[in-house]
Amino acid sequence: MKRTILCVLLLFPGLLMAQYNRPGSTDGQFLKIGVSARGAGMSDAYLAAADGAEATYYNVAVLPWLKGTQVAFDHTAWFASINHEFAAGTYNAGDFGTFGLSVTALYTDEMKVRTPLQPEGTGETFYAGNYRFGLSYARFLTDRVTLGFTVSYINMKLYEQFKADAMSLDLAVMYVSDFRGFRFALEIADFGSSIQYVNESYPLPTNFQFGMAMNAIDGDDQKLLVSFTAVKPNEGEPQAQVGGEWNFQRTFFLRGGYRLNYSTATYSVGGGVAFKVSGVALNADYAYSNYTTLGGSHRIGVGFTF
Repeated sequence: MKRTILCVLLLFPGLLMAQYNRPGSTDGQFLKIGVSARGAGMSDAYLAAADGAEATYYNVAVLPWLKGTQVAFDHTAWFASINHEFAAGTYNAGDFGTFGLSVTALYTDEMKVRTPLQPEGTGETFYAGNYRFGLSYARFLTDRVTLGFTVSYINMKLYEQFKADAMSLDLAVMYVSDFRGFRFALEIADFGSSIQYVNESYPLPTNFQFGMAMNAIDGDDQKLLVSFTAVKPNEGEPQAQVGGEWNFQRTFFLRGGYRLNYSTATYSVGGGVAFKVSGVALNADYAYSNYTTLGGSHRIGVGFTF
């Protein structure tokens, strides 16, 4: 079974690389929006660097390394007054593995129903929203290798009868060494059923990712984490992200990153703090991401470890 899963992870990139460049040929684009303020600060070069409950989105194979119970909440002020929310929780059950739950939501403000005869509005209002509910599980294969998966239910609603549902699977494996915290990860994300509105059907934005991260500086008081992630989407050309995070005494954090081969997204910056209150570890993070002609997006996030 383990060999079968590893073979799928190794062979699947070849299938994705064989796809043509077809921008706009997939649906469920909200699945590609990063959820973490920490990850966004590193331009989502986060596959191998992910930590906390947010790993249920970025790399489920991280979960066995998490201690106790962890909870995370993130908010993104997206474009055109659209809001993006994420919440997740994980529980480490020891030898039984680690379990996680996550919810992602992208939704608009209240909008008026307009028609050609009533362009100022009919008096009715509606909301449009996309939602993802994920159930995650991961465990150790060896003392250095972890494997995990997330099964998600996806619901998308434009207006009344314009609704669609889908199921997706994320599958990830990660290796962690004892040399400067070096990590290497592979993931197949958003592999699942198509989304159909009325008579039109589109696949999910399936992608294959691999990433590496390590501490370039690994001192007692200061650490500099550098990270790289490469992505091959099923609708376009390969993309990549590079990022870094400097921390002082694991309390104060500064981050930065850059995206390669993206049409609009460029650099990101961010920072955060971490501390303990009554035995509960807390972290708070902020990130700004530049999207050139579209402007910028702001993310904030908080996390708790019990």
